[in-house]
Amino acid sequence: MTTAGARLRQTRAGAAGYAALCALIVLALAGGVGLALRQPWLFPSLGPTVMLFFESPETPSSRPRNAIVGHGVGLIVGAGCLYALGLAGQPSAPEGGLTAAHAVAAALSVALTTLALTLLRMPHPPAGATTMIVSLGILSQPPQLLAMAGAIVLVTLAGWGINRLLLGRA
Repeated sequence: MTTAGARLRQTRAGAAGYAALCALIVLALAGGVGLALRQPWLFPSLGPTVMLFFESPETPSSRPRNAIVGHGVGLIVGAGCLYALGLAGQPSAPEGGLTAAHAVAAALSVALTTLALTLLRMPHPPAGATTMIVSLGILSQPPQLLAMAGAIVLVTLAGWGINRLLLGRA
Protein backbone atom coordinates (compact mmCIF):
# COMPACT_ATOMS: atom_id res chain seq x y z
CA MET A 1 0.00 0.00 0.00
CA THR A 2 1.37 3.39 -1.00
CA THR A 3 0.79 6.43 1.15
CA ALA A 4 -0.43 9.76 -0.21
CA GLY A 5 2.98 11.30 0.47
CA ALA A 6 4.76 8.53 -1.42
CA ARG A 7 2.39 8.94 -4.38
CA LEU A 8 2.99 12.69 -4.34
CA ARG A 9 6.77 12.17 -4.45
CA GLN A 10 6.50 10.06 -7.65
CA THR A 11 6.70 13.15 -9.86
CA ARG A 12 9.46 15.76 -9.83
CA ALA A 13 7.02 18.55 -9.05
CA GLY A 14 5.38 16.49 -6.33
CA ALA A 15 8.70 15.59 -4.72
CA ALA A 16 9.77 19.24 -4.86
CA GLY A 17 6.51 20.41 -3.32
CA TYR A 18 6.67 17.78 -0.60
CA ALA A 19 10.27 18.69 0.32
CA ALA A 20 9.61 22.43 0.26
CA LEU A 21 6.41 22.31 2.31
CA CYS A 22 7.85 19.94 4.90
CA ALA A 23 11.02 22.02 5.23
CA LEU A 24 8.90 25.14 5.69
CA ILE A 25 6.81 23.49 8.42
CA VAL A 26 9.77 22.07 10.37
CA LEU A 27 11.90 25.23 10.21
CA ALA A 28 8.92 27.43 11.07
CA LEU A 29 8.36 25.23 14.13
CA ALA A 30 12.00 25.64 15.21
CA GLY A 31 11.81 29.37 14.52
CA GLY A 32 8.67 29.69 16.61
CA VAL A 33 10.32 27.94 19.55
CA GLY A 34 13.36 30.17 19.14
CA LEU A 35 11.23 33.31 19.15
CA ALA A 36 9.32 32.15 22.21
CA LEU A 37 12.51 31.28 24.12
CA ARG A 38 14.60 34.13 22.67
CA GLN A 39 17.31 31.63 21.78
CA PRO A 40 18.96 30.66 18.46
CA TRP A 41 16.81 27.70 17.49
CA LEU A 42 17.47 28.49 13.81
CA PHE A 43 21.02 28.30 12.49
CA PRO A 44 22.49 27.54 9.06
CA SER A 45 23.17 23.82 9.36
CA LEU A 46 19.51 23.04 10.04
CA GLY A 47 18.66 24.01 6.45
CA PRO A 48 20.68 21.22 4.82
CA THR A 49 19.48 18.78 7.48
CA VAL A 50 15.81 19.30 6.64
CA MET A 51 16.62 19.26 2.94
CA LEU A 52 18.15 15.80 3.40
CA PHE A 53 15.17 14.61 5.45
CA PHE A 54 12.63 15.58 2.80
CA GLU A 55 14.53 15.46 -0.51
CA SER A 56 16.22 12.11 0.04
CA PRO A 57 14.71 10.41 3.10
CA GLU A 58 16.04 7.01 2.00
CA THR A 59 19.75 7.89 2.26
CA PRO A 60 21.90 7.06 5.31
CA SER A 61 22.66 10.78 5.85
CA SER A 62 18.94 11.37 6.37
CA ARG A 63 18.52 8.89 9.20
CA PRO A 64 17.38 10.54 12.44
CA ARG A 65 20.16 8.82 14.39
CA ASN A 66 22.78 10.15 11.98
CA ALA A 67 21.43 13.69 12.31
CA ILE A 68 21.39 13.63 16.11
CA VAL A 69 24.81 12.00 16.45
CA GLY A 70 26.32 14.06 13.62
CA HIS A 71 25.26 17.43 14.99
CA GLY A 72 26.04 16.30 18.55
CA VAL A 73 29.59 15.40 17.57
CA GLY A 74 29.83 18.69 15.70
CA LEU A 75 28.75 20.66 18.78
CA ILE A 76 31.19 18.88 21.07
CA VAL A 77 34.15 18.98 18.70
CA GLY A 78 33.49 22.61 17.74
CA ALA A 79 33.37 23.67 21.38
CA GLY A 80 36.49 21.62 22.13
CA CYS A 81 38.44 23.31 19.34
CA LEU A 82 37.17 26.76 20.36
CA TYR A 83 38.33 26.27 23.95
CA ALA A 84 41.55 24.41 23.08
CA LEU A 85 42.68 27.27 20.87
CA GLY A 86 41.84 29.94 23.45
CA LEU A 87 38.98 31.46 21.46
CA ALA A 88 36.31 31.25 24.16
CA GLY A 89 35.30 34.75 25.18
CA GLN A 90 36.96 36.25 22.09
CA PRO A 91 34.97 37.94 19.31
CA SER A 92 33.64 35.49 16.73
CA ALA A 93 35.33 35.34 13.33
CA PRO A 94 32.54 37.39 11.67
CA GLU A 95 32.63 40.03 14.44
CA GLY A 96 36.36 40.42 15.05
CA GLY A 97 37.77 39.12 11.80
CA LEU A 98 39.18 35.76 10.88
CA THR A 99 42.34 35.02 12.85
CA ALA A 100 44.83 32.20 12.42
CA ALA A 101 43.38 30.57 15.53
CA HIS A 102 39.86 30.72 14.05
CA ALA A 103 41.10 29.18 10.81
CA VAL A 104 42.82 26.34 12.68
CA ALA A 105 39.78 25.79 14.91
CA ALA A 106 37.41 25.63 11.94
CA ALA A 107 39.58 23.31 9.83
CA LEU A 108 40.41 21.06 12.77
CA SER A 109 36.80 20.85 13.94
CA VAL A 110 35.56 19.77 10.51
CA ALA A 111 38.39 17.24 10.17
CA LEU A 112 37.71 15.73 13.59
CA THR A 113 33.94 15.69 13.06
CA THR A 114 34.46 13.96 9.70
CA LEU A 115 36.83 11.46 11.29
CA ALA A 116 34.40 10.61 14.09
CA LEU A 117 31.33 10.28 11.87
CA THR A 118 33.21 8.21 9.32
CA LEU A 119 34.53 5.85 11.99
CA LEU A 120 31.01 5.59 13.43
CA ARG A 121 29.56 5.02 9.94
CA MET A 122 27.02 7.73 10.61
CA PRO A 123 27.35 10.31 7.83
CA HIS A 124 25.53 13.61 8.16
CA PRO A 125 27.34 16.32 6.15
CA PRO A 126 25.43 19.27 7.69
CA ALA A 127 27.28 18.50 10.93
CA GLY A 128 30.32 20.04 9.25
CA ALA A 129 28.52 23.38 9.28
CA THR A 130 27.47 22.94 12.90
CA THR A 131 31.03 22.37 14.05
CA MET A 132 32.22 25.45 12.14
CA ILE A 133 29.45 27.62 13.59
CA VAL A 134 30.71 26.72 17.05
CA SER A 135 34.47 26.68 16.41
CA LEU A 136 34.32 30.10 14.72
CA GLY A 137 32.57 31.45 17.81
CA ILE A 138 29.33 32.35 16.01
CA LEU A 139 27.25 30.42 18.53
CA SER A 140 29.44 29.26 21.39
CA GLN A 141 27.98 30.28 24.74
CA PRO A 142 26.53 27.40 26.81
CA PRO A 143 22.91 28.63 26.48
CA GLN A 144 23.39 28.90 22.71
CA LEU A 145 24.84 25.39 22.53
CA LEU A 146 21.89 24.05 24.52
CA ALA A 147 19.49 25.86 22.18
CA MET A 148 21.27 24.35 19.20
CA ALA A 149 21.00 20.88 20.72
CA GLY A 150 17.31 21.40 21.42
CA ALA A 151 16.68 22.61 17.87
CA ILE A 152 18.53 19.62 16.42
CA VAL A 153 16.37 17.22 18.43
CA LEU A 154 13.15 19.10 17.58
CA VAL A 155 13.89 19.30 13.85
CA THR A 156 14.95 15.66 13.72
CA LEU A 157 11.87 14.41 15.58
CA ALA A 158 9.55 16.60 13.51
CA GLY A 159 11.20 15.49 10.26
CA TRP A 160 11.07 11.84 11.27
CA GLY A 161 7.43 12.18 12.33
CA ILE A 162 6.33 13.89 9.12
CA ASN A 163 8.09 11.33 6.93
CA ARG A 164 6.72 8.49 9.02
CA LEU A 165 3.19 9.86 8.80
CA LEU A 166 3.20 10.84 5.13
CA LEU A 167 5.62 8.32 3.62
CA GLY A 168 5.18 5.41 5.99
CA ARG A 169 8.90 5.46 6.82
CA ALA A 170 11.48 7.74 8.38
